[in-house]
Order: sequence, then C-alpha cells, then structure tokens
Amino acid sequence: MKVSDIRLPEKVNKIIGVLQHAGYEAYAVGGCVRDSILGREPEDWDITTSAAPEETKALFEKTFDTGIEHGTVTVLLDHEGFEVTTYRIDGKYEDSRHPKEVTFTRNLREDLLRRDFTINAMAYNEREGLVDLFGGLEDLRGKVIRCVGDAEARFSEDALRILRGVRFAAQIGFSIDEETRAGMKELSHTLKRISAERIQTELVKMLVSERPGLLREAYELGITAQFLPEFDRLMTTEQETPHHMYNVGEHTIHAVENVRPDRVLRLTMLLHDMGKPALKTIDENGRAHFKKHAFESEAIAWEVLKRLKFDNDTLHKVTRLVYYHDYRMPAEAKNVRRAMNKIGEDIFPYYMEVRRADVLAQSMYRREEKLENLDAVEGLYREIVSRNQCVSLKDLAVTGRDLIEAGMEPGKEIGEKLRELLSAVIEEPALNTKEELLKFLWKE
Repeated sequence: MKVSDIRLPEKVNKIIGVLQHAGYEAYAVGGCVRDSILGREPEDWDITTSAAPEETKALFEKTFDTGIEHGTVTVLLDHEGFEVTTYRIDGKYEDSRHPKEVTFTRNLREDLLRRDFTINAMAYNEREGLVDLFGGLEDLRGKVIRCVGDAEARFSEDALRILRGVRFAAQIGFSIDEETRAGMKELSHTLKRISAERIQTELVKMLVSERPGLLREAYELGITAQFLPEFDRLMTTEQETPHHMYNVGEHTIHAVENVRPDRVLRLTMLLHDMGKPALKTIDENGRAHFKKHAFESEAIAWEVLKRLKFDNDTLHKVTRLVYYHDYRMPAEAKNVRRAMNKIGEDIFPYYMEVRRADVLAQSMYRREEKLENLDAVEGLYREIVSRNQCVSLKDLAVTGRDLIEAGMEPGKEIGEKLRELLSAVIEEPALNTKEELLKFLWKE
C-alpha cells in the first residue's frame, strides 16, 4: 500500500498538465486516489482544480457542462470524458442532500474539507505528490472509515453518506470509526429524505460486495429501518424449528453470504423469507411453522423492489425466485423438467443456486440429505439441457398451425391441446416429434 503505486492515466496527466501550465492547481482526487493506493483499478478519474469552470473550458477544445452550477465540466479527450471540478465550499444544507449555495475557491484545503471520509479526501498529482490533510493514508493503512472533521456535520450535509460509509466498509473490508458510527446512528433517520434511486444504488453495491454481512451493522445503526423496515422484522423473528439455527434475519444474512455476488441472486436471498414474520405460528410442541411464507415473501419482495425503483427485469426475476425458493422435488428427470417449465428455463440455474444458499444457511439437521438431493437435481438438469429435451411450448415439435392442418378447429382449444401435449412430452421426452405428437393427439 504505497503512494508510489499511483499511476495516473496519460489523459488524466495531460489534463492536469494543461491546467498547471496555465497557472492553475490541479489534482486527481477522491476515490481514484484511494483505489490506486489500495491496488484496485479505479472506475473513473476525477480531477479537481483551482480554475473556475469558464477558465477550464477556455483551455480545452471539447468540453460540455456536466454540473456547471456546482463547478463541474467534462473535458473530452479522444472521445473519453473526464470530470474536472473547481475547488468549492458548500453552503448550508437544507435537505440532507443539496447545499443551498456553492462558492468557488482557490484553496484546496477548503475543497477537501467538504468531502465525506478521510480516505476519499486525498489529492494527487505528479508534481506535488500526495496531498493528505486529514489522515486518509493512515486510515487506509489502519483499514478505518472515518469522517473528515465532525461526523454529524458531514452526515447532515448529505444523509446518503451514512449508507455509503457502510457500503465502503463492505467493499474494501474496513471497520467504521466509533465517532463515525455514532454520527450514523444519530442521523440515520435523515436517510428518509434520500431518493429511492440513490438508496438502491448503495444497497446493491453493498449486497454484491465481499462483505454483504455488514447488513447487520446497517441494522444495528438504525439504517435499514429507514428504507427496509421489513428486514428489521426479520432480525427479531426467531425460528423454533430443527431446520434452523438462526433467527430469520441472521439466516437471511448467511444466505446472502452463501450465494455468488450477482445482484439478482443477492437480492433474492435478501428478500426470500420476508413473509415469515407475518405467518409465524407455534404448534403445541413449541415448534415454529411458516406455512405459505414463499407466497407472502413474493408479495413483500414486489413492494420493496417497486419502492426502491428497481427495473422491471430485476423485479420479475427476483420475485419469481423468491416465490419458488422453497420449491422441492424428488430427484427424478420428469420432476426436474416439470420444475423447469414451472419456474422458467431462464432462471432455473438461479433457482438451484438459491436453494443451495438457503440450505447452507440452515442448521445441520438433514443438511447432507438436502444437499444430496440438490446435487442430483443439478445433474439431471445438465443432462436435460445437453439432450435438448423439451420443457416449454417454444420447443414443442408441433405448433397450433400443425394442429389446425391436422383437422382441429381453430379456437382456444388449440392452446389447451398444446399444453396437454407439452405435459405428455415433459413426462416422456421421446414423444417430442411431429409424428408422435399427432399420433398422440388422435389417440386422445
């Protein structure tokens, strides 16, 4: 973890050089500096400068205004854009999101002071090297997320920083400084002012990180209560059954950790048991039951994903997977074909990953038996796919036109008969030829 590991891209260096040659200060700043020191590939390179927006625009042939009221101009070099932002001081924040006014400054320290965390408040250029006024390098080495200056002041400026702090900790494996944690807890309620779209972005980044288990930290700090209160209910719902060793919330966290970092899979595991708190019953032996919880979980998952403004493709895939997450079958080929038809060929591989993650987050009770069943189902699935066996109408060897040409009257009975033929083919794949299906049709 060395400052000498920072390698500015040629175009970034060129932009900084042009600004410096004209008499202005300019640095790469923020996340790109942090990630470079950590040995990670920066997603983008931001540049900060003492030049005012109009001064920056005058120095480059191709620019466009990205957020010029906040001092940001995009400079285009060979069709690649780089954001160049003037040093600024933010005025009073009135909505936990936007400053009432922005004042441009020629002072780098004043610009860095307004940033969220010390590890994001470092600047670098090849002439001056690293500018680290708030101990960012020390916190990188100590693996600590710490606010620049007063934590409550930083979180009052932009409440999303509260969730971003936990997300950073999840992504890069850092702990959160105690004063920063206290500020998060004190001001977690202000997250209600943040748009669903911005919450969604941070939540997904946390879920697909290497440490999605920091959901637990978000719960303890009162963060999830602001945009995902359903999760908080899971954390207080016990599971008095031999199949489980955790409460529903802890089981959920383990299930999220057990599946690969795909947004659909991790969202599914986050939401798969949301229906349990409302449907919990205890029998005369003190054993808990959650009958039909998959149906209730699907409804809640739909509400949550709509509330957080997820796209329709994600919404439909996740809710289907939540609905079928507990669908079980004896490991026989016809059962697997039937399940592929019911669940959908597009998400069936996801379904198997969901089932495995769920089982691995349960107790050891009958775990070996459950995993053996899943192994067998996966093997049968691969065999069905390799043999191109039909499990849906699109692969049926006859169409509605074929049935009409064979003498059936047009109408809704055509669709019913095709579904009947598909059911027969799912039971017996060898039937899926035009000749055999027409024989079967008239035999009926």
